[in-house]
Amino acid sequence: MSRLRKVAEIPAGTWTKWVVVGFWVVVLVVTFPLAGKLTGAEKNEAKSWLPANAESTKVLDVQAHFQSPNVYPAVVVYQRAAGLTAADRAKAAADARDFARLPGVGPGQVTGPIPAADGRAIETVLQVNVGKQGWAGTAKAADAIRAITRAHANGLASYVTGPLGSAADSNRTFGGIDSTLLYSTVAVVILVLLITYRSPVLWVLPVVSSGVALITAEAVIYLLAAHAGLTVNAQSVGILDVLVFGASTDYALLIVARYREELRRHDRRHAAMAEALRRAGPAIIASGSTVIVALLSLSIAELNATKGLGPVLAIGVAVGMAAMLTLLPALLVSFSRGIFWPYRPSYGSTEPTHRGWWARVGWAIAPRPRRVWATGAVALGILALGLTGLKAGGLTNAQAFRGHPESVVGETMLARHFPAGAGQPVIVIGSRGAAAALRSAFAATPGVVSVTPPAVHDGYAYLEGTLKAPPDSQAAYTTVDGVRAAVHAVPGGRALVGGTAAINLDVARASAHDRNLIIPLILVVVLVILALLLRAVVAPLILVATVVLSFAAALGVSAVFFNHVFGFGGADTAFPLYAFVFLVALGIDYNIFLMTRVREETQRRDARHGAITALAATGGVITSAGCVLAATFAVLATLPSTTLTEMAFTIAFGILLDTIFVRSVLVTALNLDLGHRMWWPAKLARKPDPALPELGRERVPSLAAR
Repeated sequence: MSRLRKVAEIPAGTWTKWVVVGFWVVVLVVTFPLAGKLTGAEKNEAKSWLPANAESTKVLDVQAHFQSPNVYPAVVVYQRAAGLTAADRAKAAADARDFARLPGVGPGQVTGPIPAADGRAIETVLQVNVGKQGWAGTAKAADAIRAITRAHANGLASYVTGPLGSAADSNRTFGGIDSTLLYSTVAVVILVLLITYRSPVLWVLPVVSSGVALITAEAVIYLLAAHAGLTVNAQSVGILDVLVFGASTDYALLIVARYREELRRHDRRHAAMAEALRRAGPAIIASGSTVIVALLSLSIAELNATKGLGPVLAIGVAVGMAAMLTLLPALLVSFSRGIFWPYRPSYGSTEPTHRGWWARVGWAIAPRPRRVWATGAVALGILALGLTGLKAGGLTNAQAFRGHPESVVGETMLARHFPAGAGQPVIVIGSRGAAAALRSAFAATPGVVSVTPPAVHDGYAYLEGTLKAPPDSQAAYTTVDGVRAAVHAVPGGRALVGGTAAINLDVARASAHDRNLIIPLILVVVLVILALLLRAVVAPLILVATVVLSFAAALGVSAVFFNHVFGFGGADTAFPLYAFVFLVALGIDYNIFLMTRVREETQRRDARHGAITALAATGGVITSAGCVLAATFAVLATLPSTTLTEMAFTIAFGILLDTIFVRSVLVTALNLDLGHRMWWPAKLARKPDPALPELGRERVPSLAAR
């Protein structure tokens, strides 16, 4: 008995299945308390998202000499369109005194009120120390400020904006993201499985197995975050929920489909499951490993948020794959064939590869496969033309939210009545001895409105400058480059330039670096894995080409929808990389599911019949898996974040395009056209195929039999 068969029989054994179930019960008992601590290990402050070696990140480190890293500047804007009254000015002054008595705000931490030149607005800036809660405490602090500004306002509008206001709105968007997405994802998975299986009970086992996988993964990630320095944030935890349930359910669909198939060939369910695992296991391991390696490639990113996202999601996929290959099979064989009720697969019943929609599709492609794949490739190329309109240069604070949160409205009011950069200054930190020269160079930079006198502490000089342009605009980025050039040239200045605009600029440049480095690396990794798995050269090259074409088409369609349907102002700088990783890694999953079955069937007969049989056997499960994964990623759109909504649309559309057309039609047509040549230089490349005209003549009676 081969080693693979022995391993496959462990979760499928008559008594070893209980050992597997018991093992996972123990794992669940141990990991459940740890999983609940993951939210507390999140790091959502600016530094945890930034490139580790960026100049703006170094400024945050040095800035700790001047103030706590838990200090968030808040900008309060008062506005009356008809013009401020004496009572309005008095209220703003009284509010400023009340701000100084708030927790985390002390004397000297409130600047203003400052009236606008047009007499219609007032600005007050306060430094709020939110304490150990950090980002999580910003919403409470913003609410305390609003309680003061809205009391006895008498029609005076007020808005809390600046870093504190933006963080508070972001906290409301992402706070609780894990529970919101988890409940939505579970509901979607249950619905899709009910439709797919048409069974009132079968869906329970994949969902339970996925839940165990998620809890285990969260516990492992918590331990690494708490003790090994792994960066975890609200976004990565939210995507983890979606990916674990989506990918795990994909693997479950493949196992259940193959198990159902083997139950028709075996009179004992334990033997059927052992054979199902022996046949489907290598494909699942290969596809899961491909996704894991692709995700781990993100670890070389400069951007901390991207660097941490890769390992977090890779752990989720690895645990999900392990659970689906062990726990799910053990649970399935613990129940009789009745678990499939009302569509119970009985021993000796008709094979699914001999009938069905996808068998008809395969035979329909057979007479003219070249025309099918050429037409499909041209159609995808036309869809990819939309890429020319993709604007992935970053989102402004206003564009980052779907809707109009208060910080965005306040930012608009601030820009209307004050210099656009008011409240979010550019920061220069340098040598104490060069303070005067640094201030002169800073103030002389075009685009800088004013510069504060230097504050000196621990040998450092600290300066703040107000920009003419909003801190998330291209004009601000140009000014930041100008400031850096000017202060870096000061002899002995040892200057660093940070602040909101500098952070935005450094993030954009790190994202571009990561995209240009990681995308080619993932393509090479995927190509090598496919070549090793399929033991061929031609097939991997063609499959990678189809994945890239599918990705380009999905991104092209997305760009059209972003610009002309949804009205988004652009896309996040990291969006193309994230979309590529998910679409290519997960798209390769379906390639592996299909092509490993093609290879298996080719060994039995020939490459062209193998392509048709493999499509008939896997077309349904691949389409179902794609629907599950697309639906789970679509859940991200329930949050009012433009970035997550764009990811949800692109990934969901791309996966559906990939599973319904590219994988099932385009790749099948290529298999039928190339035949045995697809497997060069393996031995299968020397196995003769029936000619296409012969296959076409066989098609008529084959379809009639269905």
